[in-house]
Amino acid sequence: MDPAIQSLIVRYQLQPLPVEGTLFAQTYRSVAEVSPGHPAGTAMVGLYCEEPPSHSLFHRLTLDEIWHFYSGDPLRLILLKPDGSSEDVILGPDPTAGHQVQYCVSAGVWQAGHLLEGGKYALYGCTLAPGWIPSCFEAGTQSVLLKSHPDRAVDIRQWACPEGDTHFPEEARGTGQ
Repeated sequence: MDPAIQSLIVRYQLQPLPVEGTLFAQTYRSVAEVSPGHPAGTAMVGLYCEEPPSHSLFHRLTLDEIWHFYSGDPLRLILLKPDGSSEDVILGPDPTAGHQVQYCVSAGVWQAGHLLEGGKYALYGCTLAPGWIPSCFEAGTQSVLLKSHPDRAVDIRQWACPEGDTHFPEEARGTGQ
């Protein structure tokens, strides 16, 4: 494993996120709640890299999610919108090259993300207000996504979640952003 990647994993105590596959660590969970068990806000740090494998398979949230680019190489967000349109967003270190340093993925948009080819790693963060809870998550499978976005079949085949349960696993309910 690359020493810089290993250093980031150790520094932030990154662990694989169930279902979608991102190396992540929750860094903030508000003690204030909008309702019992629903934090007012949450934040996480994530890392995309080739080794160990880390990326984000298609999923959608019932909340807006704000992405922040911190360091490393550009990453690609693939966004499949409810109206059938799609968009690719590149988060990265060079705004003059069109990279975003912050981007809001709206609630209900299917999203997947990965490090761009040739990159070493991408360190990023995500914040939500109200905060992340397991019930706000739904995994995106090929059978569902190909119906609404057949023009993105190549990305869907590569980045879809396995068929089966599309909810956050019960045994991981304490995990997440």
